[in-house]
Amino acid sequence: MCRIFRMIIRTQRLQPICPIEGRFGARSQAEIPLRALQFKRGLLHEFRKGNATKEQIRLHNLVQQLPKAIIIGVRKGGTRALLEMLNLHPAVVKASQEIHFFDNDENYAKGIEWYRKKMPFSYPQQITIEKSPAYFITEEVPERIYKMNSSIKLLIIVREPTTRAISDYTQVLEGKERKNKTYYKFEKLAIDSNTCEVNTKYKAVRTSIYTKHLERWLKYFPIEQFHIVDGDRLITEPLPELQLVEKFLNLPPRISQYNLYFNATRGFYCLRFNIVFNKCLAGSKGRIHPEVDPSVITKLRKFFHPFNQKFYQITGRTLNWP
Repeated sequence: MCRIFRMIIRTQRLQPICPIEGRFGARSQAEIPLRALQFKRGLLHEFRKGNATKEQIRLHNLVQQLPKAIIIGVRKGGTRALLEMLNLHPAVVKASQEIHFFDNDENYAKGIEWYRKKMPFSYPQQITIEKSPAYFITEEVPERIYKMNSSIKLLIIVREPTTRAISDYTQVLEGKERKNKTYYKFEKLAIDSNTCEVNTKYKAVRTSIYTKHLERWLKYFPIEQFHIVDGDRLITEPLPELQLVEKFLNLPPRISQYNLYFNATRGFYCLRFNIVFNKCLAGSKGRIHPEVDPSVITKLRKFFHPFNQKFYQITGRTLNWP
């Protein structure tokens, strides 16, 4: 009798076991085997470097997937920091380089298969994310992304518009200085010398009028498919912002304070993937901004204010901007 009972128990324990593909295929993202994915990060890293044979790719069931989420902007809003921080999650795989598929006519003409092959290898249970901040302000991009995937999730990281415009200027200025070229002061570019009003023809100013660009995207995607990330808060208090993104992407919560540590020397948070692997953003991040005439800052903030209010209304997220 005891022998029969043990056989029944043994049979019951064996019943749930099925081929791996079947188990994974039935799982939702909330049931992703995160520990296994975390363990295999090193293998994916080797594949990203090109150190993989076709047999290894087949053996490990690796694929190059189209992104299920895209960080579409905003330039100098913190897109690189957001992408690197989301890559802490074992269910996320990032495209390391900006692909510029949807905003570049030459690249777009190469077709969707070319785009897919630019994506990193991943496991079927992971989601691929890419970022190209030019997408947000480029007129043709919303329709092109819609044609690829009308249900894709879109991330927009924004900073206080005047600060973002000055950061934009600072990056261009640094590039000019490296080439020993002169460049106008920010005040001369941001303010029209003839009218003494804000110069909306200056790209750094135009990019910061977030609501104008968002309205174009809303012709194709409902607001529920967008998530607004507070880029200023991501700098000072990243974890709550990342947890909101995890929820938006329907990912099980996995990023914790352990993964983020403040580097006093660099002045911002660095990333801890595990006990042996840490990473800080490139030294070009966190550039010191030039001093700007306070009256120009005041004029810009007054100019952006009504656009900001409309942005809050459309997105449902109010940010602490002056």
